[in-house]
Amino acid sequence: MVAARVPAAMSSLTYIRFFEEFGIDDVPLVGGKNASLGEMFRKLSAQGVRVPNGFAITAPAYWHMLREANALDPLREALDELDPANVVDLARCAKRAREIVYGAGLPRDLSDEILEGYRRLQDEYGEEISLAVRSSATAEDLPTASFAGQQETFLNIKGEESLLDACRRCFASLFTDRGIHYRIDQGFDHFKVALSIGVMKMVRSDLAASGVVFTLDTESGFRDVVLITGAYGLGENVVQGAVDPDEFYVHKPTFEAGHRAVLRRILGDKAVKMVFVEGETKHTTRNIPTPRADRDRYCLSDEDVVDLAQSALAIERHYRQPMDIEWAKDGVDGNLYIVQARPETVASQRKLTTLESYVLEGHGEIAVEGRSVGEKIAAGVAHLIENLTQLADFMPGEVLVADTTTPDWEPVMKTAAAIVTNRGGRTCHAAIVARELGVPAVVGTADATTRLRTGETLTVSCGEGDVGRVYRGEVPFHVERIEAGDIPRPATKIMINLGNPDLAFKTSFLPNDGVGLTRMEFIISEYIKVHPLALLHPDLVSDPRAQETIQRLLRGYPDGSSFFVERLSEGIGTIAAAFWPKPVVVRMSDFKTNEYASLVGGAGFEPHEDNPMIGFRGASRYAHPAYVEGFALECRAMKRVRDDMGLSNVILMLPFVRRVAEARQVLEAMAALGLKRGENGLQIYAMCEIPNNVILIDRFAELFDGFSIGSNDLTQLTLGVDRDSEIVAFDYDERDEGVKEMIRLAVEGCRRNRVHSGLCGQAPSDYPDMAEYLVEIGIDSMSLNPDTVIKTTRSVLELERRMASAAPVAREQVRGPVTMEHRAHK
Repeated sequence: MVAARVPAAMSSLTYIRFFEEFGIDDVPLVGGKNASLGEMFRKLSAQGVRVPNGFAITAPAYWHMLREANALDPLREALDELDPANVVDLARCAKRAREIVYGAGLPRDLSDEILEGYRRLQDEYGEEISLAVRSSATAEDLPTASFAGQQETFLNIKGEESLLDACRRCFASLFTDRGIHYRIDQGFDHFKVALSIGVMKMVRSDLAASGVVFTLDTESGFRDVVLITGAYGLGENVVQGAVDPDEFYVHKPTFEAGHRAVLRRILGDKAVKMVFVEGETKHTTRNIPTPRADRDRYCLSDEDVVDLAQSALAIERHYRQPMDIEWAKDGVDGNLYIVQARPETVASQRKLTTLESYVLEGHGEIAVEGRSVGEKIAAGVAHLIENLTQLADFMPGEVLVADTTTPDWEPVMKTAAAIVTNRGGRTCHAAIVARELGVPAVVGTADATTRLRTGETLTVSCGEGDVGRVYRGEVPFHVERIEAGDIPRPATKIMINLGNPDLAFKTSFLPNDGVGLTRMEFIISEYIKVHPLALLHPDLVSDPRAQETIQRLLRGYPDGSSFFVERLSEGIGTIAAAFWPKPVVVRMSDFKTNEYASLVGGAGFEPHEDNPMIGFRGASRYAHPAYVEGFALECRAMKRVRDDMGLSNVILMLPFVRRVAEARQVLEAMAALGLKRGENGLQIYAMCEIPNNVILIDRFAELFDGFSIGSNDLTQLTLGVDRDSEIVAFDYDERDEGVKEMIRLAVEGCRRNRVHSGLCGQAPSDYPDMAEYLVEIGIDSMSLNPDTVIKTTRSVLELERRMASAAPVAREQVRGPVTMEHRAHK
């Protein structure tokens, strides 16, 4: 972004200040919104943050206007008998207050200065400049409050009379219903809050796009990402939740290290866009349908996302705290502008030492799905609200169901058990209010108001990741609270099993040493859904329904390979970013043939096997002609994660490697695809889950940097038990002496060859005595399910303490991933 030209100073005027003349310390003079715009214009333009130029009508101008019209006493009388709990009374008093302020008019000296400021903007931007007239209250956007949007904004203003009228209406908007209620709620005296007005160049986002940026993840409070939301048209739709916007994430540490890549993106529906109504004298707006072609593509290019992320990081650095930023793209000049920035005051204030998880104890009929806001679960009786007149009937503890919400609804929203809307994304009004109130919300469901009925009991779940679900009836749930505190790190690395990117940011707050197992299969089945070869060869898919699904999923992508690589790399990248710079071990795909066949379009590409568990799976597929193209896609995705995204903490792992020769063949294939062991610090592990891996551990260790013992398959193959068979389930026991001996031999083999040893099976999560055994034999790491991490960590710490007391001389063992330099001196 490039700095705008600054006009000559206007300090000789009494009631007007241009953006270059004030900064963040001038909130009493120009209000929080204007003060922030001035601060950025003055101090961040040189860093590429583009703020449209403008001027502030100061708070003293507001008082001057009221005093000149003798309007203060009538205004006090209008508000004296106000009952804020009575919605009807609130509306009556607010209407009378606005009439008084608007009727006061503008003193001549004030209107003359406003028009002088207008002329100076015309000198800078041209005679045909249109303006945005925006409120900026002196008690707005303070660190202790975030309910912005209490007053009105007027857009695309042209001409002197229209500008003066917009300023009068803006002053009057200090007394909107929501503004009055907000001040009472926050303890602000109505007559100690003044309104400043910002008059600035109008950014014609009606011809392009607009949205919101947060410099942290709004749901988890994770601070190492920038979250950008956007949709076509004016920003009101994104803020008020009238559309389901696009979402983009950028990872701060790797971005600032030079990797200008989008970490993750989610395509929103963007069904409508807000534009100006041409020819209207009052500069009204309306929503029009977004063309299908535009809905199927993102509203921002990767270059735009990078540009916004760069500006957002500059703003965050300047203010030294997480920020909530509004942006707009001008469809005339093609530039991106920052039009507002304020401190983020919800997610950034969370105490992360207490980890709280809401867990469903059962299942129910899913009525609707949307985007989850927060991580809580709540149950209550549904109450559909179609308009403001019905708010008075809403009872505390009910589930508010609506098409969308506006700031006028806030008095009722704070009493709701949960909120469900048809429209909106995670930065819309309903989401922002719900997040601040700690109320679970599911937004962007599309059809909640037609599928849900007033009076029916609902369970609203935001505890299952990014997808929020509304269940019919009351589904039992409980709350788990874990005091993480400052738990010391044991010598044995405690890592996490994690495959769902939606849970990555939240899970990263657990005390951990990284991710010991990320299963690629979860992302393929949940985010890609289609067999890799069906994406490469859709012409070979015979099922019409599968063809239709593939065509729908590929909208906006040039081809199936691009879709697969982008979706897989962004899923893995999200997990790697959440735990950066700790190691994240990613296992290449290990679907069995029956599981591959169940993917969309997969049946025609997979053989039928009577026992897929020990069939065509794992490494045997990778260099086989039947799957070599699919494996190439996986490698392309992993190369993108490590090289383009800069997430070099990703360690790749091969599953089910039966023979040494097979291992060599697959490693050669990976090297040919740009994933050569040792280059750019790439480490490659193998699963140790076949008896042959243990028997030939010394030979396998020549090829790999470490091993992760898969206790599930190792138990199956050591005991000869099909772990999918219910009939012989009684014979499946990971704690069998023979299985434990195989694990001991594997760990000793790793130590002997100075490579990493870990275990990522279910055993240490399920059986505390198994975790103790692993520590006793000197394993380097164990990877656990998230819900057992803290309990097991404490157990390991106690065991290590006892062992240290009993045997002061520590055993020699390699801790953590072994570096390539370490291996070179073996």
